[in-house]
Amino acid sequence: MKKVLIFFAIIIVVIILLSLLMTFSRKGPLGDKIALVRVTGVIVDSTDVIEELRGYATDNSIKAVILRVDSPGGAVAPSQEIYEEVLKLKEKKKVIVSMGTVAASGGYYISAPADKIVANAGTLTGSIGVIMELPNVSGLMQKIGVETQVIKSGEHKDIASIFKSLKPEEKKILQDVLDDVHSQFIQAVSAGRGMKFEEIKKLADGRIFTGRMAKELGLVDELGNLQHAIKLAGNLTGIEGEPEVVQKKEKFSILELLKGEFSGKLLNNVFQGISLKYLMTP
Repeated sequence: MKKVLIFFAIIIVVIILLSLLMTFSRKGPLGDKIALVRVTGVIVDSTDVIEELRGYATDNSIKAVILRVDSPGGAVAPSQEIYEEVLKLKEKKKVIVSMGTVAASGGYYISAPADKIVANAGTLTGSIGVIMELPNVSGLMQKIGVETQVIKSGEHKDIASIFKSLKPEEKKILQDVLDDVHSQFIQAVSAGRGMKFEEIKKLADGRIFTGRMAKELGLVDELGNLQHAIKLAGNLTGIEGEPEVVQKKEKFSILELLKGEFSGKLLNNVFQGISLKYLMTP
């Protein structure tokens, strides 16, 4: 009976060793993985993306992170927050961006600091600019005989009111704000891509580029799909064979549904007040 147990123990050990050998040959050393983080749709909040990036930053089994960007951009602040988190992650891991259908404006902003940017030849990217849209219903209010009365504590406190037209000095104030935020965008791309500020400024008039055009201009490193980016990440980190890719499981909840609804509202400007956006408008 003892000999039989020893025999089976040897068989189990052999099976484990063979399994380990196959894992090494297919995916490189155990624990060497690549994380995939997706940024999809209008960027209105950075919380989930930052949480993912921070989690992978402290995971020793993750050798590189691929940021899959398929976004026309969004609000300025969350785009800047993701940008800063990518910079922090680069200190510990290789970061590769894989652009999908569109990675423009804020979508390009968060891509700029990556070690490598991979885009499809037909990806829409660029749109380096800032936009602010303020609806004006004063004409409609006059037609229907409704008058608004404003009590304010500062001369420009109602600068974003939808019930009046902007005065020249108010336009100047808002333009100065946009110019400053635009300059921040150019500076971020300049630092991320290692290009001169003036070089980026020439391209930063809001125009869009295809992936192929962007590569010629130095805004993108390589042309290829997500699989190309995964292979590139493996090469940059020394992973032999096909890298193992891990990603956060998609969650569906009422909260996520509401976020999606809010994104749609932002995209279609169904809101009031001032909102600065790194957004490619349709």
